[in-house]
Amino acid sequence: MGKLEGKVAVITGGTDGMALASAKLFVEEGAYVFITGRKQETLDKAVKLIGRNVTGVQGDAANLEDLDRLFETVKREKGKIDVLFASAGIGEPVPLGQITEEHFDMTFDLNVRGTLFTVQKALPLFNDGGSIFMTGSNAAAKGFPGFGVYAASKLALRSFARTWLNELKERKIRVNLLVPGAIATTMQESVLTPEAKQYFESLIPRGSMGQPEEVATVALFLASNDSSFVNGQELFVDGGMTAI
Repeated sequence: MGKLEGKVAVITGGTDGMALASAKLFVEEGAYVFITGRKQETLDKAVKLIGRNVTGVQGDAANLEDLDRLFETVKREKGKIDVLFASAGIGEPVPLGQITEEHFDMTFDLNVRGTLFTVQKALPLFNDGGSIFMTGSNAAAKGFPGFGVYAASKLALRSFARTWLNELKERKIRVNLLVPGAIATTMQESVLTPEAKQYFESLIPRGSMGQPEEVATVALFLASNDSSFVNGQELFVDGGMTAI
């Protein structure tokens, strides 16, 4: 029997990278998974890759109507949620002096506003004793140049986790933060120059980027009963980058 046998999980931004690897692993461990993505073509490919026990719902996590449609689909098909992995996010480096209103609004709309309403709209379907976790970033702990807006948006999630676990304690719903470092994903490829990648790799003790599957195993830990006494924590999965 898998660690998530009979569980229903929702993963936003689940069409690529860490979230897609997590969705695949969750299904292998017995869960039924709902994933979201902005582009239907990419979503269809992810659903095909996962192969079974998965529903793809096209939508933008920053759009409240899209979130309503997501949870209406979950309610109609399964009627409950046991695990919510709020992973949809964006992180484009823009240094101080070049930050625009558009960049700020786009980052906070998805990373903060989108995460907040993803969690809030999921709650009516949530089983007591469930697990909520969000994707943070070790940028919020390090102060990397150019990532000020992104880091601030991810730092807000730490505050959410600590507040929400207190508000949800009567329902025994755990709230944690999964904090990756430099992970080899398509999004990373699109925002980092070769020089930036080399710089980040130089900060990791083993000298190489993390892989999405290495994050997925930690996501499985947070989703399962293995983490039953883990609540309100930032779980760093960055190869030791933040520690040195």
